[in-house]
Amino acid sequence: MTSRDGPANEDADGSDAEMIATSVADPDAFAVVFDRHSPHIHRYLARRLGRQAADDLVAETFLAAFRKRAGYDLTRPDARPWLYGIATKLVSGHRRAEQREYRLRGMAAVRQETDCHADRVAAQVTAQAMGRLLATALAELSEGDRDVLLLIAWEGLAYDEVADALGIPVGTVRSRLNRARRKVRLVLDAPETDLTHTNTEETTSHG
Repeated sequence: MTSRDGPANEDADGSDAEMIATSVADPDAFAVVFDRHSPHIHRYLARRLGRQAADDLVAETFLAAFRKRAGYDLTRPDARPWLYGIATKLVSGHRRAEQREYRLRGMAAVRQETDCHADRVAAQVTAQAMGRLLATALAELSEGDRDVLLLIAWEGLAYDEVADALGIPVGTVRSRLNRARRKVRLVLDAPETDLTHTNTEETTSHG
């Protein structure tokens, strides 16, 4: 399936599958896969764990992929779901760090500039309140639900690609996504009546 970030695997070097197959005998060919997808994997990891952790884990992701390349399913021309699956498994070892990252973002979202025009301040406060609530909601999701939601919402993977990445049935992807969306919506809807005033009781409510 074609990458949603552009036809990265349709250039002169061939598809990801072709380059991975070539890399079994010629390891240097794997660099093409790294160059194509490392920015996307790094962005995904940074969103979940912060930039510092992402710098380390993106290298671990591609090292693990390189070691497993001989077993790659060559019928799949796009390696992104496979790489996201490896990265997500690495994230699972940093769940506490991920939850801490979301909570830090939630606290940071409360900060605001005080020298803006009133309308701009109101809009900014609303966005900050929503950002804080979203961070709270993500932190409270189960591991599996959060993995599915973020691969779809942040990385633009299709249901079948997420199923491939996580090694679960498409039906499970759908049920986890529906559950995650429902829980996030409960949190985001809770303070809906007073967002612009950042009412303390409502913005800290978990729905």
